[in-house]
Amino acid sequence: MPDSEGRAAERVWRGLPGETREALERKLPPTDLQTLLIAVAQARASQATAADVMRRWQGDRFVRPAACDPRELATAEARLWQLLPAEFTGIELSPVTPLATCVAVAPVSQNRVVTTVRNTEVVSDSTNVLAIEAAARRRGQPPDGQVHLAACHRQLRAQVFGPGSAAHFRLFALVSSGRDSGSGRTEASMAIRHLAYWTKVLQALIPHRQPKIELSVFDAPVLGERLADTIRPGLAARAALLVDKPDRTRGRGYYAGLALRITADQGQAELGDGGLTTWTAQLTNDAKERCLVSCIATERLATMARLEPPGP
Repeated sequence: MPDSEGRAAERVWRGLPGETREALERKLPPTDLQTLLIAVAQARASQATAADVMRRWQGDRFVRPAACDPRELATAEARLWQLLPAEFTGIELSPVTPLATCVAVAPVSQNRVVTTVRNTEVVSDSTNVLAIEAAARRRGQPPDGQVHLAACHRQLRAQVFGPGSAAHFRLFALVSSGRDSGSGRTEASMAIRHLAYWTKVLQALIPHRQPKIELSVFDAPVLGERLADTIRPGLAARAALLVDKPDRTRGRGYYAGLALRITADQGQAELGDGGLTTWTAQLTNDAKERCLVSCIATERLATMARLEPPGP
């Protein structure tokens, strides 16, 4: 928690009766806490006026509409679905996911997530949510099976990104999971699937914007070998869009072994990110499970592509 938020929270706790914090954080069962918070929200809502709602609409960055043209966005996302290989199963996600979906498997803060009063949180990273679904599906598969999922979903994040950045945005995300078969073969096969798709997308939608996919290996020599002898050859001519970035530091500790970054305009514009994670290994309690996630920001992509919307 940032220092300012931590100090504010401590000030509020000090103003409450002595055992309130322990009761709310530890003693109350989740269902009782949910009941209490719903009652508080209902009481607060009953006091609000239409003028209050208008003030919140104008001043709350979480509720303001996106700036993109929905016709351009729909056209770009329809093209992404058209290009998606048949082995990827499309998923329409719920707007919410279980509380702690992100922090339970990834090193992020709950303060970056919009938490609800019903033991859920608004989806802030659809790759985490898809990893849960992938883990659930992997439990019903034979050990040598694999799951490949895709979703296009609006994310809502609590942290402030800076001037001109919105609190919510759409991502087209892929998640693959399968059991380790040794020597980085599983990771390489999943990487080829993801990279083949993203290079096809870039060539189809924004070839004029000099797209590239930067690849970085984190402390995993065997993955460096598979990148050279399996992944690049497996992509044939599209391997020209791949750029090695061995000096990347962002994402270490979040991604495990291999990371990718989708860019345009000679690397100046970032469109997407991804990499290997331990998420499905944690969710299935199986250290041999491998998981690759990747995504692209569809609003940025649509703006660059400037595709013509469908006719009337």
